[in-house]
Amino acid sequence: MIDKYIIRRIHIEALISIASVYFFILLGFIAKQTFKDEINDKTLILLSIYFVQPILTFWGLTRVELNYNLVYTPFLYFIIVTVTLIFSIFAAKKVSNDSQEQSIFIVASLIGNTGNLGIPLGIALFGEASVAYTSMINIANIFFIYTIGIYFYAKSKFNLKSSIKNIAKIPILWFTLIAICFNYFGFTIHPQIDKLLEMGAYTAIVLQLIIFGIYLSGIRISVINYKLTFSSSFVKLILLPTFGYIVLLTLNVDKFIASILLMQLLVPLAVNNVNMASLYDCKPYDVTIIVVFSSLLFIPILVLFMQFIGL
Repeated sequence: MIDKYIIRRIHIEALISIASVYFFILLGFIAKQTFKDEINDKTLILLSIYFVQPILTFWGLTRVELNYNLVYTPFLYFIIVTVTLIFSIFAAKKVSNDSQEQSIFIVASLIGNTGNLGIPLGIALFGEASVAYTSMINIANIFFIYTIGIYFYAKSKFNLKSSIKNIAKIPILWFTLIAICFNYFGFTIHPQIDKLLEMGAYTAIVLQLIIFGIYLSGIRISVINYKLTFSSSFVKLILLPTFGYIVLLTLNVDKFIASILLMQLLVPLAVNNVNMASLYDCKPYDVTIIVVFSSLLFIPILVLFMQFIGL
């Protein structure tokens, strides 16, 4: 039996991981409240999406050696998310008649914070052995964001052809393909260049969280779309992990891998939702509220999850 002191320490480390993530969100919130319009939200988003996030993606993909289990795990994640996507498409009209709100409901609830929160949380709960799996799941999530996610966030302003062009313009996809080839052929990175990539990767993470804090500062409780917020959070925190659990149980997936997958399915909505919604003018403040709400609900859900997997 695991010592109660060790269990308590694991719980504390998990909560510290979450708190450290929220620290940079608080910085963004304070900065926007202090400097108001002097801070240009769109500039930061463009810097993040087109410059530092590609570095983060390339750096993350070159941290692990590709093998069967590392490919199988994100494949399962992508299948679970895709099937839930089909359900959301049929359920969207029950949530709203507004096309933008339907798009938000369909994709926002399926884009989780698998990178900024999922990776450090995996280390706190399962140790460094989880990093390879959480990183690969995050890559599957990135593909979903910059393909399906962009299509739905942009389709209210662009037709299908234009939406596909917008997807092709996002450099993260191209950097992902380059990194996979780089990894597959076993190329090595010079230590100084690797250090440079690491700096860019952590810059991307911090910038993402600051952007979230900036949007958080613009929330007004009186204009919250409660139906959209509750329905999207229900899909993200209840329906998606429940369906995932059924799939993992049916396929008899290894307990360690299954626990990591469930954790990544459980994490709250990603800040990238705010980036996409802002970039394509798809009600970014409504999206921010959903991200905040799911993040608050995630804390008690995390405690239940740790009890469920025996931590």
